[in-house]
Amino acid sequence: MIRLTIRQMEYFAALAQTLHFGRAAEFAGVSQPALSAQIAEMEERLGCALFERGGKAVRLTEDALELRPRIENILAEIHEVETMARRGRLAMEGRLRLGIIPTVAPYLLPHVLPALKHEYPSLRLELREAITGVLVDDAVNGRIDAFVAALPLDYPGLTSEELFADRFYLAVPANDPDFISPPVPPESPALERLMLLEEGHCLREQALAVCGSIKPVAMANYGATSLTTLLQMVAHGLGVTLIPEMAAGPAHDQRDLKVVPFAEPVPERRICLAWRRNSPRHNECLELARIIRGLQPLLRH
Repeated sequence: MIRLTIRQMEYFAALAQTLHFGRAAEFAGVSQPALSAQIAEMEERLGCALFERGGKAVRLTEDALELRPRIENILAEIHEVETMARRGRLAMEGRLRLGIIPTVAPYLLPHVLPALKHEYPSLRLELREAITGVLVDDAVNGRIDAFVAALPLDYPGLTSEELFADRFYLAVPANDPDFISPPVPPESPALERLMLLEEGHCLREQALAVCGSIKPVAMANYGATSLTTLLQMVAHGLGVTLIPEMAAGPAHDQRDLKVVPFAEPVPERRICLAWRRNSPRHNECLELARIIRGLQPLLRH
């Protein structure tokens, strides 16, 4: 009989998600040699290769692709058992799997991680950065406990708690010859040069909503996978982009960028924490929402 350990399945899931031994080891909280040894033992017990190793690249084999959803479902069930066993005990301890969208993660995490460590030192946070659609699927299927995203979230089976409003600014090249004086009205011709994130990012849809009747002509030519990349493109004069308030402070450190406000009413996005309805970690999610909500002053421009 093949006997896989829970630890091996957790290491497999971490490596399948990151496709990088170093990051998977960091994610799992172990050394890279320890993770590699457990993966090798798992492959030996199963009698098949799970990962193709070529230089720095790691790929899942066909066998691993077939096993992955089953292993993730097993781990989700185990996590549910652990969570149910904790009922009645101190909240906010043990493992909590938190997802977060890429346009929030770099700006919120430097504040929320120290706050959680200070208030709940027994909490072990596991992070998953992905676009909203992926996080919704992960939450519904029990692969994460909660996630931070932008409203609206019209998905059955989820409940959410609004955290705060995040106002939008316009990032433009510092020496833009066509730049108009702020505040920027929603009908400004500058928005015709708006560059957007790739399909799937909620910030893309929010940017299009801000534009109103103006159609950005740059959107067909450029599509970035991160806000950092978009800001680099703006700094090199390729166009302008929408920037959330929580990212506006760090953007000021870039000498080739200028961050300007919109005219009233200022467009904004609303950030929330979401989790499965009837989750046994409901009270813990409410506590997490309270902590994140209290960090809003630190995120203001």
